[in-house]
Amino acid sequence: MTLYYANGSPQTDLIGQDLRAAMVETLQRLEPRRKVLALPPDHTRSNSMAGPLCRLAYEYFGDRLTDVMPTLGTHAPMTTEQLDRMFPDVPKRLFRVHDWRRDVVTIGTVPAEFVADATEGVYRKPWPAQLNRLVWQGGHDLILSIGQIVPHEVVGMAGYNKNLFVGAGGQEGINESHFIGAAYGMERMMGRADTPLRRILNYAQEQFCGHLPVVFVLTVVGPREDGEETGTGSEPHCVDSAESASREVPVPISSTLAVRGLFIGDDVECFERAAALSLQVNFTVLDEPPRKIVVYLAADEFHGTWLGNKAIYRTRMAIADGGELVILAPGVAAFGEDREIDRLIRKYGYRTTPEIMRFIEQSEDLPRNLSAAAHLIHGSSEGRFSITYCPGKLTREEIQSVGYRYADLEPMLRRYDPNVLREGWNELSDGERIFFIGNPALGLWASRERMLGRD
Repeated sequence: MTLYYANGSPQTDLIGQDLRAAMVETLQRLEPRRKVLALPPDHTRSNSMAGPLCRLAYEYFGDRLTDVMPTLGTHAPMTTEQLDRMFPDVPKRLFRVHDWRRDVVTIGTVPAEFVADATEGVYRKPWPAQLNRLVWQGGHDLILSIGQIVPHEVVGMAGYNKNLFVGAGGQEGINESHFIGAAYGMERMMGRADTPLRRILNYAQEQFCGHLPVVFVLTVVGPREDGEETGTGSEPHCVDSAESASREVPVPISSTLAVRGLFIGDDVECFERAAALSLQVNFTVLDEPPRKIVVYLAADEFHGTWLGNKAIYRTRMAIADGGELVILAPGVAAFGEDREIDRLIRKYGYRTTPEIMRFIEQSEDLPRNLSAAAHLIHGSSEGRFSITYCPGKLTREEIQSVGYRYADLEPMLRRYDPNVLREGWNELSDGERIFFIGNPALGLWASRERMLGRD
């Protein structure tokens, strides 16, 4: 097992040429390869730098990169516009659509005894490891699993083999994995690399996937500090082949985000190194729990509460008891990304854990869609604080029917202007003090007092 590349610190600032040099150096070590599959996340993880990294893989391999399959998980397929924005210069003919309900195969089963031990008895059933058929049966001699390591509500830290078993996984595996996370308790897991579900995924990878030529390309990305300039990086790297050189294009780097680390390898060390850095970059501990947190969901990234509720997951350990979470969501037009999940959210709503568990026991549809049940639990404040949604494309009646408060978007945007507010603490002209987060997908926030209460 090999760690091919590791570079990162809270102060590191990798630019496009650094990423190109790292990719070329690694891919040259992996030669010869003739049929390559890339597994980047979809547009909902555009800040991961997976788009540019996938483009660098195409730049290097050319026609040897035969397939690119965004790891949609339960999400809707990417549109042409979304592909153009995230993967410019990668030919459309290479893209494949992952169908989590139909186009998967069960490759093995994690024993019930192992699952029970990993979850401390919370879940006692065997877990089905499922993969898209293209990953399992495609005959590739290299599979590049590309993604970002960042705190996550289901598995503790996103990325690594979650990109395989959830991003490219099937209905049973996804449903049960999400429910395991919810039943165990997301506040016990978020920001931790060693969690019950991660142990289960690691078991599946080690026992069932040893013959798959998977190499993980993992980034750690964080917001730039006020006044921090884009890094100067290294000198341009010259690729060896004329074919690759002819495809070389600039690699865009955000002016507001910094790539703090890049780790490339084929085993758990790669993930553990990235997770340790992400904890330093993406986890903010507050001395004082805010009474009001305002979160902005960019319209081009968040289209439903299925993803938009990261505003709740990532801030729930920070907000004060009795506080208010305000979610500015101009692009939110639905609840679930999937039609059936959207129906279930509308039917049951974001209720407390005991209520959702009772619905599971008493209904026929919710037990068949445990990922939806888990999402409903994740999206509840459990009565500890209030949640005010300000959607651009859902009505007052729709928002209130699922258990949230509603406020009109336009006046709330005027009061809490995301173009004016700075990340963190702000004091408004009338003296109101709020904590502002411009993109909840980039981190995890917790108050020091709630951190002390974690197991």
